[in-house]
Amino acid sequence: MTDPLTPHSENGAYPVRFDVDYPDRQLNRLTTAFRLIVAIPILIVAATLGGQGDYGADGGTTWTAAGGTGGLLFLAPLLMILFREKYPRWWFDWNLELLRFSNRIGAYLALLDDSYPSTDEHQSVRLDLPYPDVQRDLNRWLPLVKWLLAIPHYILLLFLWLAAIVAVVIAWFAILFTGRYPRGLFDFVVGVIRWGNRVIAYAFLLVTDAYPPFRLND
Repeated sequence: MTDPLTPHSENGAYPVRFDVDYPDRQLNRLTTAFRLIVAIPILIVAATLGGQGDYGADGGTTWTAAGGTGGLLFLAPLLMILFREKYPRWWFDWNLELLRFSNRIGAYLALLDDSYPSTDEHQSVRLDLPYPDVQRDLNRWLPLVKWLLAIPHYILLLFLWLAAIVAVVIAWFAILFTGRYPRGLFDFVVGVIRWGNRVIAYAFLLVTDAYPPFRLND
C-alpha cells in the first residue's frame, strides 16, 4: 500500500503519464486564427457526453465528476473501493478514454496540435493511467479525503492555468506570424495540463494513492 504523500511509484516515475508531441513543422495559420470557432462541432460532441465542464483556452479542464452515467465516474468507483475493494475495469476504461478525448480537445484549443480532435484515435496526445489492483495498491479509506488533500494543487493550478492562458495567447500570435509554436511556451502549457491530469487521476479518478508531485515536467 502506498504512502498517500509519496509522489513516485516504485520505479521512480509518477504513474500518471502525459505528453504531447511537439509539432516540428509549419502549423495551419488559418485554423489557428479561428480555432475557437472551428472547435465548436467537437465541443458539442463532447458536451453530449456530460460531466466535462468547461475547456479552458490553456487546454485545461474544470470537471464535474459524475456519480452515474455520463461524464467522469467518481462516486461509483469511490463506493466500490470503499465497500468492495475493487475498481470495475470497464469503469476505469471509460474514465481513461473520456479523459484522453477531453485532453485531445484541450490540446487543440491550446494550439498544441492543428489536427482536428479524434473521438477515438490518440493522435499526438498521450495519456496513460495505471489500472489499480485495489487490495494491493490502494488504501480503501483514502478516496474519502483525496479531494481535500489535493487543495494545495487546486490553488497552484489556478495561477498556472492563468499563466498558461497568457502563454497560449502569445503562441497564437507567434503561429500567425511565423507558423511555429515557440518550444518554451509549448513545454510550459503541456506541463500545466500534465499537472492537472495528475491531480484529476489522484483526487477524482482514484486510480493511484501516490500524491501528485509539484512539478511541470514528466
